Amino acid sequence: MVGMKIQISAAAVVLVLAAVAFGMAQALAQGQADQPGRSVLKGAAVEFLFPEQVTVTAGKASEVALHFRIAQGLHINSHTPKDEFLIPATFSIPEGSGVRLEGASYPAGMEFTLPLDPENKLSVYTGEFVIQARIVATAGNHLVEAKLRYQACDNNACMPPKTIVVAMDVVGK
Repeated sequence: MVGMKIQISAAAVVLVLAAVAFGMAQALAQGQADQPGRSVLKGAAVEFLFPEQVTVTAGKASEVALHFRIAQGLHINSHTPKDEFLIPATFSIPEGSGVRLEGASYPAGMEFTLPLDPENKLSVYTGEFVIQARIVATAGNHLVEAKLRYQACDNNACMPPKTIVVAMDVVGK
């Protein structure tokens, strides 16, 4: 019986030490998020800024400028990345929303090189960027949950691809 108590106590000590180590690792990661050159994503790397509401002529193609902001210290692949294995930024509108995406014009990407691979040139967006969408809306008020798909990276790694909702109220008159 005495040996069994020692094993349980040893297991308890191991669990406590593991919990302390886990807590220290989380605190270290949070501290690194505040250091320049480090990025720890909390939420979306890209934010839709505006417009939240647009009024267009029903049945006719209309240009809408969609403004986005990329979190500081991050970049996303442009719509036309230089390598086929890179995930491009793409904007879409779901079918059945009363609004159709006729086309979109994306800004040119900025040439970017990673410190660890200066020979490899990337085409990326940083800071704020604008997508010019050509939409056609039926008459009426349409709450559209469009989407922007992208892959965010910092200078060290890329995160999994993500899709954010681009919520807009489109009024077709």
